[in-house]
Amino acid sequence: MARRPRTCTLQTTRIEGLAPPLAQIGDTAEVSQEASTGDAKRPLSLETKLAYGFGDLGFSITNTIVALYFGMFLTDVVGVRASYAAVAIFLGRTWDYFNDPFVGYLSDRTRSRWGRRRPWLLFGAPPFAMAFAMMWWRPPITSAAGLAAYYALAYVLFDTATTALSTPYYALTPEITDDYDERTSLVSYRMAFSIAGSLVAFTTPLIVIRAMRPENGGRVFLMGIIYGVVAAAPMWVVFAKVRERQDLVAEEPPGLRDSLKAAWKNAPFRFSATIYLLTWVSIDIVLASLLYFLKYRMNLEKESDLVSGTIFVVAFLSLPAWEWLSRRWDKRVAYLVGISFWAVIQIVLVMIAPSWGLSAALICAALGGVGVGAAHVLPWALIPDAVEWDEYHSGQRHEGMFYALVSLAQKVASSLAVPGALLILDATGYVPNSPTQSASAINGIRLLFGPTPAVLLVIALVIAWRYPLSRQEFARIRAALDERKKAAREKTAS
Repeated sequence: MARRPRTCTLQTTRIEGLAPPLAQIGDTAEVSQEASTGDAKRPLSLETKLAYGFGDLGFSITNTIVALYFGMFLTDVVGVRASYAAVAIFLGRTWDYFNDPFVGYLSDRTRSRWGRRRPWLLFGAPPFAMAFAMMWWRPPITSAAGLAAYYALAYVLFDTATTALSTPYYALTPEITDDYDERTSLVSYRMAFSIAGSLVAFTTPLIVIRAMRPENGGRVFLMGIIYGVVAAAPMWVVFAKVRERQDLVAEEPPGLRDSLKAAWKNAPFRFSATIYLLTWVSIDIVLASLLYFLKYRMNLEKESDLVSGTIFVVAFLSLPAWEWLSRRWDKRVAYLVGISFWAVIQIVLVMIAPSWGLSAALICAALGGVGVGAAHVLPWALIPDAVEWDEYHSGQRHEGMFYALVSLAQKVASSLAVPGALLILDATGYVPNSPTQSASAINGIRLLFGPTPAVLLVIALVIAWRYPLSRQEFARIRAALDERKKAAREKTAS
């Protein structure tokens, strides 16, 4: 019998004087059997893993395109100085200092027939596509300050739309399964799509754009429209195929102050968030400087697609190995091995010379790809385990706030690191579209691409060495929580 269509009604929830959208929608949580309390420990179906992982394809495409091409779009197509481009990116990303915790808090408090997270995916996809497209439009503005203001505003809108999707999406991870290894498997599927998205973003936009030159501005805008639509569509697949656990949907929502306190007191969360932060800022810097390195240091502009593709194909192929090592050892140990290897490769890149040619570049790209695969899976796999640690000690779950704070920390760091990279280029004498660069500019590019990420990765390794939540400790916490819930059900039944 077909279900009668229901009307979505909006009820406001007071949040320190603000009435958020999506805080209350409908009145019945729509969940599947697989997402119920009793089934949370069963292995997830392949369909669930594929559907959830598919969602990250869109984020990976847009984030990689922005990281890889946006700086060069501003300097080499729009024609603004690197310092103005840095200001635009910094201002745009600074807005995330405010919207990430707010969206995380609202996501935790959302109650609807579709659960807490899924309404955000349903309604947030169209604005996400439009905001991405507008980042690549060249407005009829002639002043450098005006252009910087426009692109800062465009970045603000894009980051807002991204946060409204990504924070609820990431918060689904600990809500789909509470199993230590199944979470790693779920993240591996997500990262397989993430790497596939990065590969698409590295290799296909230039088919549309042809080259980052002023005369191709219209093609760049067309690229933005195409990939905005492509990136938004996976959110509707996640909405349609993935369900939250019923017991979590029904829980009383935590307050804002309690959520922030819980994050601060949660040692595994602080460690895992810092590890994630340092790892992904390293990736941001590598992406921001890769095209500059290939074009001006290695003289391999035409082969940049091949080199970039090699990194991500190898990273994709390495994912099953990193998941296997995580199951055999521990997430922390697997991270230490993978990131140590990648840090060594980044140091080697300081010494690579143009005379070494394409073969050397491809070998380094393949070796680096092994480490990039570890960087995609293992930091993300650590974060959801902190949710159970929090529930064990506080009696509440704060997934939305935790993932919002992780995203915020990464964006704060990137808002400094990526514009800082552009400022280094400007300070060392980089000249946009010049066929040759000065020795100081080349050295600035080498510094950005090689040792800077390596230093950040080494710091992350030191922190990971002291990560406090082992597989055995997580199992103990999970068993204690199960006993609590069993006792609560028996008390209710009696």
